[in-house]
Amino acid sequence: MHWRERAECLRVDPDLFFPISNGGLTLLQIDKAKAVCGRCPVVEQCLDWAVRTGQADGIWGGLTEGERRALRQGGTTSAPGPTSPS
Repeated sequence: MHWRERAECLRVDPDLFFPISNGGLTLLQIDKAKAVCGRCPVVEQCLDWAVRTGQADGIWGGLTEGERRALRQGGTTSAPGPTSPS
């Protein structure tokens, strides 16, 4: 079985993982997407694939585009999780 077949995101609307901005209500959307990633059994494989293949859009492996970019550039990122305090 391929890791993608076990992904938690297969059970939700794919649009959740492709927010159209970085502020306002979009932060709630990002938090919801990251919550799905947070309970996904293949989140590490997803993130590895996204970084290796240069995915520029969307939330993959629990990280946003900017978080993945920082990871690729050797910066640090937070562990997958909410983007703002509750």
